[in-house]
Amino acid sequence: MTDAYVAIEGGRVVEARSRAPGTTRGELVFTTAYTGYEESLTDPSYEEQILTFSYPLIGNYGVREERFESDRVHPRGVVARELTEDVAEWLESEGVPAVDHLDTRELVTGIRDEGAMKCGIAAGPDATEEDALAELEQCKHMSDHTEIGAQVSVGEPEVFNEDGDGETVALIDCGAKGSIIDSLVERDATVHVLPYDATEDDVAAVDPDLLFISNGPGDPENFEQTKTLVDSYAGETPMAGICLGQQVVASALGGSTEKMEFGHRGVNQPVRDLRTDRVVMTTQNHGYTVAEPGEKLEVTQINVNDDTPEGLENDDLEIITRQYHPEANPGPNDSKGFFDDVLAMAED
Repeated sequence: MTDAYVAIEGGRVVEARSRAPGTTRGELVFTTAYTGYEESLTDPSYEEQILTFSYPLIGNYGVREERFESDRVHPRGVVARELTEDVAEWLESEGVPAVDHLDTRELVTGIRDEGAMKCGIAAGPDATEEDALAELEQCKHMSDHTEIGAQVSVGEPEVFNEDGDGETVALIDCGAKGSIIDSLVERDATVHVLPYDATEDDVAAVDPDLLFISNGPGDPENFEQTKTLVDSYAGETPMAGICLGQQVVASALGGSTEKMEFGHRGVNQPVRDLRTDRVVMTTQNHGYTVAEPGEKLEVTQINVNDDTPEGLENDDLEIITRQYHPEANPGPNDSKGFFDDVLAMAED
């Protein structure tokens, strides 16, 4: 049954089946993960994107809220070879259009060949090709979403584990996954979650042992206030960053970032540590990367597949960042020691 249409940059329209009705638009990307669909769908880093699952069946172990990384679904739309009723009903309740019964292998190989593309979706009994094309016409490039931080960040400061006996962490929320906060709290840290546009005074009021820049969606160059914080506190307060956080730290300290062709999204990205020559498997979700780290940061880890920077450090400034997600969820758990390392740095 054809009652949905996916319009892709360049004008091609793919027929599909509607599983959650509506019209939407966003950057078409894919993940290779075959588990963790709940975590992916609630990851704020997918804001303003259409998420395509390369694994053919999505939903075969249901939907459980305790696995969520935030309080809502973040992709603007969802594409899969087949979605179960559980996932389809969840997405419909969230108002997120979803389609299946199309050739996702062709979509994924197309993205790999041509890069992430703008996309429009129309789904439901009254959907037409023209509706999907109209959505595509209005779709913006990711770098044009200049206020994307406001869509995913907390509006007011929040505190977790207020009576903890460990270090005090100021977490700048650029779209933080909940498991990052959980990983810090598990180590008895007190975590003050601050908005992405927090000021120096906001951070000073927390008096943190560690400034932590979170993951998040979009172009790191659009997080100007976060870059200002990094520049102000570098060398004054130990600092850590994950994913977008690594890119923001590098950009603030004299490095540069760039858009990747199709990004890294999945749970099987191999990363090599240049100091130990050890390779670990990692969870990743990003479409931008550090192009040049600048003079203040040393590249300590690289992606085995394309040599992009996966870890940056400066011992004197007490900075450690990672491009991947050490907290993983759903896994692998090879790199969870990152949280022990940054909290030990803060304690010292």
